[in-house]
Amino acid sequence: MKKFGKTGQKVLKAVHLLMAGLWIGGAVGLNLMIILLGPATSGEELFGYNMSVILVDDLVIIPGAMGCLVTGLLISGLTPWGFFKHRWVAIKWLLTVFCIIFGIVVLGPTVNDQPQYSQEYGLQALNNPEYMANYFYSILGGIFQMLALSFMVIISVFKPWRKSVPAA
Repeated sequence: MKKFGKTGQKVLKAVHLLMAGLWIGGAVGLNLMIILLGPATSGEELFGYNMSVILVDDLVIIPGAMGCLVTGLLISGLTPWGFFKHRWVAIKWLLTVFCIIFGIVVLGPTVNDQPQYSQEYGLQALNNPEYMANYFYSILGGIFQMLALSFMVIISVFKPWRKSVPAA
């Protein structure tokens, strides 16, 4: 397969960085919303808060994550970096796939279930054990996700473990 030239690699890397910015920025913003917004004073306010969390997830985080996945595939397939040629790239791949699956399986349901509770129970949703469990898992999972994304940025910059993975 033909590889990208220097300009193509730079464009691809720029798009990848923009997508990473969306993913990380959305994750930080979402976590700040979940942790720092004061207590809701009405059921409508709680419902609006829950819906805004979904909008950030659907319109910022998910496109950023999918953009990183697609541009990462292109970077690995169409540049000399490869998929598993370097340990740091392989670790980024594992973390990227893990973070996306974790977001779909764990974080997505915790975020998407919340409006149903706040719409049905209003402010009393805050007394619902399932609602509060989702809230708790959103915080823990969100912090884990931000740490994993930050680690991927750090290894992208410092490129540790530069030694190539031995050929199988």
